Amino acid sequence: MKIRQPAVTGTDPDGCFAREGSLAKVTPVFAPVVETARAAVAEAFGERLHSGYLYGSIPRGTARPGVSDLDLLLALRHTPTPADRAAADALQAALDGEFAQIDGVGVLLHSAETLLSEAERYDLGWFTACLCTPLLGPDLAEQLPRYRPSTELARETNGDLALALPRWQSQLATVAPEKMTRYVSRKLVRSALTLVMPRWGGWTSDLAHSAEVSGHYYPERADQLRRAAAATPVDLPMLLDDLGPWLAAEYTAVHGTRTPRP
Repeated sequence: MKIRQPAVTGTDPDGCFAREGSLAKVTPVFAPVVETARAAVAEAFGERLHSGYLYGSIPRGTARPGVSDLDLLLALRHTPTPADRAAADALQAALDGEFAQIDGVGVLLHSAETLLSEAERYDLGWFTACLCTPLLGPDLAEQLPRYRPSTELARETNGDLALALPRWQSQLATVAPEKMTRYVSRKLVRSALTLVMPRWGGWTSDLAHSAEVSGHYYPERADQLRRAAAATPVDLPMLLDDLGPWLAAEYTAVHGTRTPRP
């Protein structure tokens, strides 16, 4: 009996990615965090800021108080400088210290020029247009194309997995196991989703859903993918020594390798 393909999510009626987050989805417990972040970003960066965005579980409406972090992307009018990075670090510390409902703050810094560049069209450009929610300034998505699930998108987002594996192995002795597990498991599960994304035709940022979708196309790896979606440090050997190498090889075979960046 043929197993039915998982229902497609994350796209509009034309088959293009629908922006997954919005300020309307921010739950009341996180609303003060977002409003304070908006004001703090504007004060810290002023005229240097082109636009600011939220991404992650808070604008998706799935954040959990005391567990989820606050993720920000800031597009600057120039190439980020060490002073910009210092300002972002101070912003992260201030917001994290002020609100108990968040567990950490992450701030990505890029120039607007980079986010709109041809080299980043199917990586950071797609990320900005589809996975980020406008918070401040003009929305760069208006200058970017509408995106569809494609091999080109799969290759440019996660086609560098083979390069990441030896780096992760070298960090085992210096990075806390919980932090390493969280990062590696997310990267692997989302790479597994983008591996099958063109065949499936949809998108989800939910790790459990991602594991189920990719496991449908690779049933022999379904159990490992489910474990990866909820991994703990005890799963690190499986992630790094088995699932990761298989996924990197399969990714290269199906989609090729990511275009080298300058």
